[in-house]
Amino acid sequence: MAKKYVYLFTEGNGSMRELLGGKGANLAEMTKIGLPVPQGFTISTEACTQYYEDGKKINAEIMAEVMEYVAKMEEINGKKFGDKKNPLLVSVRSGARASMPGMMDTILNLGLNDDVVATMIAGNPDPKFERFVYDSYRRFIQMFSDVVMEVGKKYFEALIDAMKAKKGVQFDVELDAADLKELAGQFKAEYKEKLGKDFPSDPVEQLKLAIEAVFRSWDNPRANVYRRDNDIPYSWGTAVNVMPMVFGNLNDNSGTGVAFTRDPATGEKKLMGEFLTNAQGEDVVAGVRTPMPITQMEEKFPEAYADFIKVCDVLEKHYHDMQDMEFTVENGKLYMLQCRNGKRTAQAALKIACDLVDEGMKTEQEAVAMIDPRNLDTLLHPQFDAKSLKAAKPLGRGLGASPGAACGKVVFTADDAEKWHARGEKVVLVRLETSPEDITGMKASQGILTVRGGMTSHAAVVARGMGTCCVSGCGDIKMDEENKKFELAGKTFHEGDFISIDGSTGNIYEGIIPTVDATIAGEFGRIMAWADKYRKLKVRTNADTPNDAKKARELGAEGIGLCRTEHMFFEADRIAAFREMICSDTAEEREKALAKILPYQQGDFEKLYEALEGTPVCIRFLDPPLHEFVPTEEADIEALALAQNKSVENIKAIIASLHEFNPMMGHRGCRLAVTYPEIAAMQTKAVIRAAINVQNKHPDWNVVPEIMIPLVGDVSELKYVKKVVVDTADAEIAAAGANLKYEVGTMIEIPRACLTADEIAKNADFFCFGTNDLTQMTYGFSRDDAGKFLSAYYDAKIFENDPFAKLDQVGVGKLMEMAIKLGRANNDHLHIGICGEHGGDPTSVEFCHKIGLDYVSCSPFRVPIARLAAAQAAIREKQA
Repeated sequence: MAKKYVYLFTEGNGSMRELLGGKGANLAEMTKIGLPVPQGFTISTEACTQYYEDGKKINAEIMAEVMEYVAKMEEINGKKFGDKKNPLLVSVRSGARASMPGMMDTILNLGLNDDVVATMIAGNPDPKFERFVYDSYRRFIQMFSDVVMEVGKKYFEALIDAMKAKKGVQFDVELDAADLKELAGQFKAEYKEKLGKDFPSDPVEQLKLAIEAVFRSWDNPRANVYRRDNDIPYSWGTAVNVMPMVFGNLNDNSGTGVAFTRDPATGEKKLMGEFLTNAQGEDVVAGVRTPMPITQMEEKFPEAYADFIKVCDVLEKHYHDMQDMEFTVENGKLYMLQCRNGKRTAQAALKIACDLVDEGMKTEQEAVAMIDPRNLDTLLHPQFDAKSLKAAKPLGRGLGASPGAACGKVVFTADDAEKWHARGEKVVLVRLETSPEDITGMKASQGILTVRGGMTSHAAVVARGMGTCCVSGCGDIKMDEENKKFELAGKTFHEGDFISIDGSTGNIYEGIIPTVDATIAGEFGRIMAWADKYRKLKVRTNADTPNDAKKARELGAEGIGLCRTEHMFFEADRIAAFREMICSDTAEEREKALAKILPYQQGDFEKLYEALEGTPVCIRFLDPPLHEFVPTEEADIEALALAQNKSVENIKAIIASLHEFNPMMGHRGCRLAVTYPEIAAMQTKAVIRAAINVQNKHPDWNVVPEIMIPLVGDVSELKYVKKVVVDTADAEIAAAGANLKYEVGTMIEIPRACLTADEIAKNADFFCFGTNDLTQMTYGFSRDDAGKFLSAYYDAKIFENDPFAKLDQVGVGKLMEMAIKLGRANNDHLHIGICGEHGGDPTSVEFCHKIGLDYVSCSPFRVPIARLAAAQAAIREKQA
C-alpha cells in the first residue's frame, strides 16, 4: 500500500502532532469535538521531508494525492476549485509540530483569477460584494507574489499608498471596488515586470506553487533562527493545511479576530483579544490596522460572540491550558481557524499554571512541566527604578505588549540594531510595524517600539517569546523611517537619541530612566517549591564574588559549583603582587610575592563561605595562562620594573617569553601548579584558613571546602598537585588544632581525562565537568573563534545549534557518560557535577539528569531555569 501523505480534518486528532503539525492536529481535534471548522485537509510533515529529499520538488505521487483530497474537500463543501459557476477558494497555511508564530508562510484567497472574479461578481450585483471580491483578489495577488514568488511586498504597499493618496483617504477600507480593481491590475503588472511572466491563472498551478512555498519556508532564514533559539529540530519539517476560505472581509457583518482565553501578559482569567470588522486575519496579526478589543465584538455580532464564548470554554476545558485562537465571522456566523496553547510571558505562565492547579485542571507535576524554563529569565530582568519613574513624565503611550523595562539609543532598522549591538551599544528598535524578517534585529535590541499593531501583532508575540520588552501600537508617533527620525508629543527623536519604554504599562519616556533588578514572589515561589519537590539534581552556581553568591542563594542555589579564583587576582590591590610573582627568578621570590596576596585570597574565601552559609563551595585553583596577567601599558611595565629592581627591557623580555601560539592548550591549569607549586600552596592556605575561621564563627555550619584542580589530563598530574594541596592543608589544620574536613577533586575538561577516568577517580573525591573546554577540545574548535564560521555550519545544516550553548550529547555527552561509568566503578563516594554554562541550558540539564550527575552549576540568574529544568527531567523520566 502506498504511503499516505494527506489527511482530511475528520481523519486526524490532537495526538497526531508529529505527522499533522500543531495546527493540523488541533484543526482535526476541534472538528472531532464538534466546533465550527471549515473542512479541509492537511499535507503531512513526511511530505515536507520528501520534498527536500526530492531536491525541493513535490513529486507526482504526492501531488496526485493532494488533488484526490481537493476533490473530497469540494464534495464536502459543495463548491469546485477553479469552477466558473461555484468556485471554491482556499487558504494554504504552514503548521509545524511546535508553534512558530510568524516564522513561516500563509496564502489566503487561493483559486482566484480573472474568470472566477467575474463569475463571483455576476452572481451578486451588490456593489459592496464587488468591492469584497476585488479586495480579496488584490490581497491574493500581493500575498502570492510575496510569499510564493518572493517579490517584496513593499512594491505593492507603495502602490496601495499611492492609490490612497490619489483618492485622498487614510485607510484601505475607504477604497471602493473600482479602486481595488485598478489596484489588482497594477499588482499583476508589477508581478510581470518583476518576474517577466504573467500571474498564474490556473488554480491547480497556484496550489502546487503555494504548497511548495510553505515547505520552502521551513528553511527560510527567520525560521532557522527561531528554531535554533527554541530547540526545534530541522528534521521535523512542517505540515501544510489547505482549507476553504471564510471571509471576514465579505461585508460589515463579517470580521476576523485573534483571542486568548486568559491574558497572555499577566495570566489573569479573562478573555483578551482583538477584532477587526470587514478584514482578513492577516490584518490583525500583521498589525496593519489597529484593532478593537474583543469585548466590542459583542455589540457588533452578539450571536457570533455568544458562540465564541462557549467555544473558549470548551477549548480550555478540553486542553486544560490557556488557548490562543484565530477565528472569522462571515455574515454573522462564527468559524474557528486555529487554536493552540497560547504563548505567554513568564509572569503569566506561572499564574496560569498555579490557577489551573487551583481550578483542578492540572496536577503539581503537570503545572511544573508546562512552563518553559527559558522564559524565567524574563522575570529576573530589570524594571524601572520606582523613584526615577515617579519623577519621569511619559511622552506617549502604546500597548504594553511584553513586560520589562528597556532604555537605549533609537535605531530604525533591524540591520542597524544588529550593527549597533555588535559594537556594544544598547538600542531600542523603533518601527512602523515589525515583520518576521526583523527577528535578528529584535533579538539584538533592549526593547521594541512600534507605531502600528496590537497585543497580538508580530512584534508583540515574538517579543513575548524572546522575553524582550515591547510597546506596540503607539499611533501618536509620526514616523519618518527614510530620514531615521520620529516625532512624539512635539519632540523629535533622531537615530542615536536615548529613549526608555515600559513594556508593562506601554509608557514611553525621553532619555534614560535607571533600572533595578526585578523582585520575584508569589507564584514564582510556589512553582519553584513544586520543582524542588520533584527534582533529583542539585543546583549550584558559578560565582566568584560574595554579591553573585548572595544573589544565587536568593534564587535557590544549593552551593557554589565553580569559583574561578583568577578573577580575584585582577583587582588593583593584588595584581601588582601577582605580576611580581610572575617576574620573579626564584621560588623564594615567588613565595614572597604570593605572601602579599594570601590575606586577600583568604578574605575573599571567608566572604564566600559566609554568603553560602555552610553549603558546598568548590574552588578552582588558578587556571588561565600567565600572559593574561602581565601589563600591556608602558607605565605599568615601568612600575613593575621598578618594583622588581629590573630594567624595562628585562620585564618586556619576560612578558614576550610568556607568549604562546595556542594559549588555551598551553601553560595553564594544573600545569601552572606543576611548574610553580608555590601557587597551589598559597591558594590551599587561603582556602583552609578561611574555612577554619568561618567554621569557628558558625559551629552549626558544616564547612567542607572542595578544592578543584583544573585541566588534568593524566593521573600523575593530579597526584603531583594533590600532594602539594594535602601536605599544605594538613599542616594548616594541625597548626590550628582544628578538625576540618576537605575534598580534592578535578575538573574533567580534556578528552583524555574522560578516557582514563577510572585511574583519576582513585585519586579524586569529585569530578566536575568543565564542558566549555571539553567541547572545545573534543571538537578542536576555539570557542573564541568558532563564531566566525558556525553560521556557515548552520546554513549548510551541518549544525543546528552552537555546541558551546547547547551540550553536544552525541560526542561530548558520550565522553561524559564514559567518565561517569569508569569513575564510579573505582570510587563509589565520587560525586559528579557540571559547571560549564551548559549547566543552565534546559536540554543540557535534562541530559545531565539522564546520565546520573549529582548537580549542575550555572550563573546566578540561570539557577531558577536549572531548578525547573531538573524537575521537568525527573517528571518526564517518571512518565516514560
